[in-house]
Amino acid sequence: MFSYVTHIKQLTMQILHEIFGTGKDLNVLQMTARSILVFIIALILIRISGRRSFTLRSPFDNIITIVLGAVLSRAIVGASGFFPVIASCTALVLIHRLVAYGMVHHPGFSKLVSGEKILLFKEGDFVRQNMDKGLICREEILQEVRKTALTENLDRIEKIYMEKNGEVNSVKKA
Repeated sequence: MFSYVTHIKQLTMQILHEIFGTGKDLNVLQMTARSILVFIIALILIRISGRRSFTLRSPFDNIITIVLGAVLSRAIVGASGFFPVIASCTALVLIHRLVAYGMVHHPGFSKLVSGEKILLFKEGDFVRQNMDKGLICREEILQEVRKTALTENLDRIEKIYMEKNGEVNSVKKA
């Protein structure tokens, strides 16, 4: 019985090796099989990470998408071991979720991680000091006003903010 179980394990490992390969010398079918498996794993990881990873587009949330893509690609091409890649990606997703939880429940922590919105325009005047802080010029602000508020007339705008995610938004006068 023992030799039968050992034989089954060896046969299973041989089949997995044929399907997924090892190291960097992978054929087309092995890379395709790895790609399909990594896609499924990435989908699971993104579901664990939460919707904010792809909706808010803050620098904090962009980090998880960029790093996951970079690290998961190593599993597809065999540049790193498959299971260590999956383990490290799982750790990254859990850290992202933990930090997001902390941001939701602790405003000070959220400010530390994501920053604050910056007031760029108020009462008909640009706030030069805040424009310098946001590294944005007058023409870039006007471009965003035209795009989001659908106007060039600043007399119709009460305030303009640079949001935490870098977007510029206008508040129209009542």
